[in-house]
Amino acid sequence: MNSKLSPKEIVKEIVSNKEVKSIVFVGCGASKADLYPAKYFLDQNANQLRVSHFTANEFNYATPRSVDEHTVVISASLGGTTPETVQANAVAKEKGATVISLTRSVDSPLTKDADYVIYHRFSENYAAKLEKTGFCLQLAVELLNQIEGYADYDKMMAGFSKIYDLSQVSAENARLQAKQFAERFKDEKVIYVMSSGATHEVAYSSSICLLMEMQWINSGTFHAGEFFHGPFEITDKNVPFILLMNDGRTRAIDARALTFLDRFDAKTEVVDALDWGLSAEIDKEVLDYFNPFVITAVFRVYAEELAKARQHPLTKRRYMWKLEY
Repeated sequence: MNSKLSPKEIVKEIVSNKEVKSIVFVGCGASKADLYPAKYFLDQNANQLRVSHFTANEFNYATPRSVDEHTVVISASLGGTTPETVQANAVAKEKGATVISLTRSVDSPLTKDADYVIYHRFSENYAAKLEKTGFCLQLAVELLNQIEGYADYDKMMAGFSKIYDLSQVSAENARLQAKQFAERFKDEKVIYVMSSGATHEVAYSSSICLLMEMQWINSGTFHAGEFFHGPFEITDKNVPFILLMNDGRTRAIDARALTFLDRFDAKTEVVDALDWGLSAEIDKEVLDYFNPFVITAVFRVYAEELAKARQHPLTKRRYMWKLEY
């Protein structure tokens, strides 16, 4: 297990020793969602690489036949102890895959069957909470560039050099809006969350983790492009929605949903990457892949203020870590 190499060095070592044909992203909950921007990036840009994204136990119980010595499995677990993801590493190794794991916990169980480990920060500040997403996306960029070539590689690297500072500043400046949101939404019994593009699973994790897990608020989440294929039927005056709005190619999808919500006077909170200057800092060719960073950082502040307004700490649990399940 090697934990001293950069994403670029890790990929260079892997592709010098084997032909890589497929990339599989594996995790649970928020960690699974943190891997999604990398998966989305490869979906958008790879010509030949096979790309997939699994919740860990699905990978364990229904392992794809394509997982073999030509596969790179990228797994993530914040504390490195998620049993399903630890098992996924072992399953991947049994199939001959190369395993790269992302965690903040040195020598945690997740590192046991990993060929490479990238340690990230989390609690230090808002930017640190994005490092898992960022390192995974860097791995995806390196895999694509070193295997197939990628014309906008330098623009992605420039984006990485700016996005953490931009996200930190955005989060720090979001406190007033977050407090206003918290006062408006603190008594809601159900809140719907949607987005599109690379931010799709930020909406997913905001719904299942920040609202359902950490606030015990009933929540549903769906892709903004799917809104008009079922979910929009529950739209009505004062029905609460959170729209995580992207800048870039899928903005029109989010804007269409917002127009409908406004038409029926739904109770809508919009967290818009455009408001936080993303397109002023990131080249338009790669803009889409950095939306999740700013939106994740800003919405974390929203969650903090909602917890305060509801007098329900984000760390409060009924079942997680307390029961056998």
